[in-house]
Amino acid sequence: MILPRLTRGAVVAAASMLALTLSACGSSEEPAADAGAGTTEAAPTTEATESAAPTTEPTSDEPFGEGCAAVPTDATNEGSFQGMTDDPVATAASNNPVLSTLVEAVSAANLVDTLNGQEGITVLAPANPAFEAVPPDALNALLADQAQLTAVLTHHVIGERLTPEQLAGEQTTLNGDTVTIEGSGEDFTVASTVTGQPATVICGNVQTANATVYILDQVLAPPAA
Repeated sequence: MILPRLTRGAVVAAASMLALTLSACGSSEEPAADAGAGTTEAAPTTEATESAAPTTEPTSDEPFGEGCAAVPTDATNEGSFQGMTDDPVATAASNNPVLSTLVEAVSAANLVDTLNGQEGITVLAPANPAFEAVPPDALNALLADQAQLTAVLTHHVIGERLTPEQLAGEQTTLNGDTVTIEGSGEDFTVASTVTGQPATVICGNVQTANATVYILDQVLAPPAA
């Protein structure tokens, strides 16, 4: 009689152990599901971080730069960005009040027809304050020396039409020398200037009928100047 009771107790104990084992197996699967859910939630965070990464590329084909604010905004004005697209570069510049000193220099060097007659060029155009930064004696001497003035002005003209993406690098000018432009996106500089200060593009990607213009805050100096 004792043996049956012992056997019955062993059966009950075995059944209890089996129940505990099954319960433990069921609970071990639940954390795996939670871990999978956690991984799914983390993915959007990574995508959001990547999409928010900054870029230096131009946001459009429009002119860019703080100096563009000085250009007339009325589209009916021939000196506005829209008005400049209809005329070749020397004529277009003559309508823009930001470039009036440059136009005087171009006229003094008899380069109006030369610039207007080019089929596709890039002009690095010093704004009026760029000429004002040159000591008056040096500027007057330059304006009085047509050969030297021609060399300086044609040093500002690159013989092909360049987009902002193409601008950086060593470029060949109409003066037969080179100018080195550094930067990307909407930030460009040129080191060799009359004053010794690096020139900055303050208004870029300005379109005329035959040229793309990048307005500078300094006058460039050719190697022989």
